[in-house]
Amino acid sequence: MNRKADMLPEKRKELLLFLKSTSFSKAVLIGVSATIPVVLGIWSGYFEIGLALCFGAFWSSPSDTSGSYRHKKYGILLSALLATVVTFIGGYLHFQTLFLIPVLGVLVFAISFIAVYGFRASLISFSGLLALVLSFAHTVETLEIYQYALLIGVGGLWYLLLSTLWYRLDPKAPTEEILSETFRLTSEFLQTRGELVGPEGDREALQSRLLRLQSDLTENHATLREIFLQSRQRSGRSYYTGKRLLVFVQLVEILETAMANPVHYDKMDALLEKHPGYVKGFQDLIFEIARQLRIIGEAGQNTRKYPSHKKLAKRFESVGRQIVTFTEDVKPNDVEDHLILQNLYEYQEKQFEKLKRIKWLLGNSVLRKEDIIKEDDLRRFVTSQEYHPKLLLRNLSFESNIFKHALRLAVTVMIGYGIGVFFDFQNPYWILLTIIVIMRPSYGLTKSRTKDRIIGTLIGGAIASGLVFLIHDPYLYGGLGILSMVIAFSMVQRNYKAAATFITLGIIFIYAIMRPDVLTVIQFRVLDTLIGAALSYVALLFLWPAWSFLEIGEDIKSSVKANKAFFNCISKFYQRKGEASTEFKISRKEAFLETSNLSSAFQRMAQEPRSKQKNLDKIYELVVLNHTFLASLSSLSTYIQNHNTTEASQTFRESAGKIDANLAQVLQILGNRTSTGLNEIPEKGLVSGYSAAVYATERNHQEAHLIAEQMHWLFSMSEKMMRLAEELTRQ
Repeated sequence: MNRKADMLPEKRKELLLFLKSTSFSKAVLIGVSATIPVVLGIWSGYFEIGLALCFGAFWSSPSDTSGSYRHKKYGILLSALLATVVTFIGGYLHFQTLFLIPVLGVLVFAISFIAVYGFRASLISFSGLLALVLSFAHTVETLEIYQYALLIGVGGLWYLLLSTLWYRLDPKAPTEEILSETFRLTSEFLQTRGELVGPEGDREALQSRLLRLQSDLTENHATLREIFLQSRQRSGRSYYTGKRLLVFVQLVEILETAMANPVHYDKMDALLEKHPGYVKGFQDLIFEIARQLRIIGEAGQNTRKYPSHKKLAKRFESVGRQIVTFTEDVKPNDVEDHLILQNLYEYQEKQFEKLKRIKWLLGNSVLRKEDIIKEDDLRRFVTSQEYHPKLLLRNLSFESNIFKHALRLAVTVMIGYGIGVFFDFQNPYWILLTIIVIMRPSYGLTKSRTKDRIIGTLIGGAIASGLVFLIHDPYLYGGLGILSMVIAFSMVQRNYKAAATFITLGIIFIYAIMRPDVLTVIQFRVLDTLIGAALSYVALLFLWPAWSFLEIGEDIKSSVKANKAFFNCISKFYQRKGEASTEFKISRKEAFLETSNLSSAFQRMAQEPRSKQKNLDKIYELVVLNHTFLASLSSLSTYIQNHNTTEASQTFRESAGKIDANLAQVLQILGNRTSTGLNEIPEKGLVSGYSAAVYATERNHQEAHLIAEQMHWLFSMSEKMMRLAEELTRQ
């Protein structure tokens, strides 16, 4: 009973967050922009004009997604332009079926191929495909085709106007939502990292969760960088943007510090076995930092809800006393354990400092001129999309996933339309619509969408069948149709199965207004969905499939290359000292990005049929090794940036050279070149490379221990990467 009572406030909180989300507000915006023209058209007697405006608004809406306002604006405009052109062309496609099918295939391929220009371009492409398919569904009666096409464009401008007005009412909402989501993901990352400290968790499952969270965080970081850069260009150095940007920087550094420790789980297990109370204290510390981050993310701009420092300060005081006690009783065999605990304690202190700075920045802080990040530096952190026409030519090859997807989609659409016409289906375009919505370049996403679409359509059809027996009021049908579509659009990214259910309900309610034989419509809707889903799934299996095992080698190489560049920057920084350069920070960003991309590629591979999961175990080892290698680099990076380190020894330079050479060998092997053999590093060579003076203080001893440990760990991992790469290339 208590458990159910505890769940109610949590569910209520989730519902409130959902109603406040930009996905829900966008769904309402789509509903308003599509409904008003139709209602006004019916009221004024110009229904077809209202319908054209409705379609134009609806087809332009997919580009209204996360990112800078400028990119959204251009995305909506280009979607409206493409929908206008496609509608104009589609209006004149009155050929015989034998000629129409290949023309349809060429158009689908051309529109789909636009996706080579990136994610937002793929949304514009989706708008064009919707316009093409729906041009088969609606025959213009009272308007000329060119008039109807132009009204489609006006509908897109109408949606842009509403979107702009909504944005002007609360321009901070998208930034706040993505920043809040980044707080939540960072908190979950810390929580998972804390669980990994203890031996009770499932290490493999927790490691997989870390990879997923890192991938999600990398995506959020990229979106925030884009938003902050465009905000700075538009409004200059506003305090709001400056503060949020600095908060974002702290979150990135918290992520790096979280990855930095612990690395050696076997040593942590041994430490836990000898001193269980100490590790438990650290876990509680990490969990409290994670909890406070989550609360700050949920509170948003309401600083009164921010948690106090007191509870966290008490936990630090408790752990600090434990370390003092440990130091007083330390034995010669426990020196390494003491250094591990001391390093871990200092890492958490850095997290606490970053947490306090976040609270200060989000509060009534006053920024100095030197606190503001320069726009030129920020621009270097944003990955720009290439828009040169040559990109189209470079992708006209079966080596391009977009090319194969566009070709596969075109062929499947032609087959689907041919089946619909040959068997005289009531609405053949529903088959095409299902194919366009379901089919994605990757097997895993297409498979999950196929399943969710079928289940959602069946559930929606069953519910609609019951309701049309009970309800006979067309106005109620209209209200339920609009409500269903709003819920559907708001759920597309969160729960596609629920979205498919409400999409089916919305379409059936709208048809119920216009057609008395709505039950027949339901039957054909279900049948068309089943055919479209089946065609999509079969096509992905047999028409130029893009199996991940054929491509993941490139992702591994990119990740190793980025880690190698980051390692070189760390090595140079340790030898030269000073402030971390922009190049250093960019190399860190690239290493995180490529490791995240590799994790995503592996997750796609793991979702594919078992027969296509070739060398899955070895590839998984390489993925985890790359992730752990980056974690070790983060440990080095965090330490040398936050401590006054001694002069780098000759042994450090030699060891860094050997690690770099190993990574170069990995890249050569993955490029199908011959390996020249493994390097060797003397056991504890780094430690012996420090002079007696270096050990004169505990701080220098701590530095020697950490640097030596991480360098030996990095070398060991680089050796394992070489062996795994050689095993993969031999098979």
